[in-house]
Amino acid sequence: MNARTQTLASIIVVAGASVIAGCGINQHSSFQNAFLPPHAHSGPVNLDIDHPPLVEPGVYTKDVPGFLLEGPQIPRRTRGDEMVEEAERHFAAGKQAYAIGAFATARQEFDLAVDAMLDASDLNPADRQAYDRRMDQMVDAIHSFDLAALGASDSSEEGRFDKAPLEDILQMTFPVDPKIKDRVLDQMAATVSQLPLSVTDAVLGYVNYFSNRGHGTIVVAMQRSGRYRPMIQRILDEEGVPQELIHLAQAESGFMPRAMSSARATGMWQFMAWRGAEYGLQRTTYTDDRLDPEKATRAAAHHLHDLYNMFGDWYLAIAAYDCGPQTVQTAVERTGYADFWELRARGELPIETTNYVPIILAMTIMEKNAQAYGLDQVQMDPPIEYDTVELTALTALPLIADVTDTSVPELTELNPALLGNLAPAHYAVHVPKGSGARLTAALALVPAEHRAGWRVHRVAPGETLAVIGTRFGVSTASLLAANSLPARAAVEGDLLVVPTAARPAPAARRVASKHVVASRASSHSSSHTASAAASHRAPAGHPVAARPRAGAAPAGKPASPSAAARRLAPKPATLRTIFLATYRFHYCLFCKKGYSRG
Repeated sequence: MNARTQTLASIIVVAGASVIAGCGINQHSSFQNAFLPPHAHSGPVNLDIDHPPLVEPGVYTKDVPGFLLEGPQIPRRTRGDEMVEEAERHFAAGKQAYAIGAFATARQEFDLAVDAMLDASDLNPADRQAYDRRMDQMVDAIHSFDLAALGASDSSEEGRFDKAPLEDILQMTFPVDPKIKDRVLDQMAATVSQLPLSVTDAVLGYVNYFSNRGHGTIVVAMQRSGRYRPMIQRILDEEGVPQELIHLAQAESGFMPRAMSSARATGMWQFMAWRGAEYGLQRTTYTDDRLDPEKATRAAAHHLHDLYNMFGDWYLAIAAYDCGPQTVQTAVERTGYADFWELRARGELPIETTNYVPIILAMTIMEKNAQAYGLDQVQMDPPIEYDTVELTALTALPLIADVTDTSVPELTELNPALLGNLAPAHYAVHVPKGSGARLTAALALVPAEHRAGWRVHRVAPGETLAVIGTRFGVSTASLLAANSLPARAAVEGDLLVVPTAARPAPAARRVASKHVVASRASSHSSSHTASAAASHRAPAGHPVAARPRAGAAPAGKPASPSAAARRLAPKPATLRTIFLATYRFHYCLFCKKGYSRG
């Protein structure tokens, strides 16, 4: 090794030793500072510098779009919003408890949901309308649960039916307010309508009535119409009839698909069985097409088109829809006048029919001038959306509910044409949007001959076959055999077939003796005169099954829960829930200005 190499090695050794030695000494030791250049002590440092140049504010952002500079708009969260979320949690828990048959727990959760929604309305008065709307939906659902499984629809009492809000007024006339006549005439002149509009004293009388005492009837029907309005408007357009004829459904049933009159006219458009059959509305052991909103709407539009072709006048066609074409034809032939107002003045038509046409015209004028009548703020229900699955075998709704994570009452709402809890083969069942493919796949697991009685169940965390078997009343061995499982094997998330025995739906046992008209509906369901025998809803045919409303009572009397419902609901909170549910069907007795406690 030469001298140069030895010198370099010595320097490396010294440097390494210095680093190792410095690991344990103070950061400010003289040893460390020895490697730093000495501080300059030439005097104080001059800090006087020129001021920086002025820069125009926003010079770098003036050309950037404003929405990129603005932060995300986070909505202000209120205590009322938190209460609504709490209500939704309790409501969802109630539905889950209901699905597994824990009705007492379901009732408690539903009560808590209603309480939370009441609290939300109290905390946020500004948002009360939105909160009350959501609460209305909850109350409707809870009421449906009462009907299906909490004892109300299985009462031994004979079914009652309430008078529809319009049934009595069809035989009444109302005074004309002189102050509104000129205003209504001006509105009619500025209104565009496919249906010819006339303003007579009869029309003005009903405008006056619906603007005051009958205002709630209009509001409720408008709200519910949102569920079916797009479908009805499409069909009316396809059949070439005026869009304003949607108000016939409003007057007939208040857009209630399962409405039934004392004369057994049925459905949203109140068809008698024989008239419905003329337009393809069939009845079977399991279904009645008159209760199907879309099929009934198609039949009604076709029937109205035929009546217009017969009389060449929309007023006479509407009158004939109410009392029958033969009645109108006889009146025309007897008087020589093919004019509704002339026939009305001469008393040639039934009194109900003479008021039926003015009611339709009054509703049309008011809705087309919604702001003038306080109807512009009415929030319509969202349109019903669903998937459709054609069944290949007789299938029970509880089985479909298991697969689609819904309830039997909710399925009944989607399938009002079903008379009970069984859907026949080839029936196009409606299920919640997005669940159709899941239903098709799950039904393939259940033998076709057992779909009317068997169930399916999704294994929850911690569940065993013994627990599942106890819940459905079947043995562990039966579960193992039906699912080809090894002994006592059950994996969380598995969909198990449950070979349980079929039980008849409560509503299917005595439906033939029950006739109901929901008083919440803005319905014309009549006991017509003898001339009504020629009508589309004249008494004819067999009784038609319809699920009665729980707690129904004659108009003017508060509804009371059935004995079975009282046994399940002894607490004040539950009674309040039942009151809120029945309240939804008595708008003529209660003013809808928000719910109150007690």
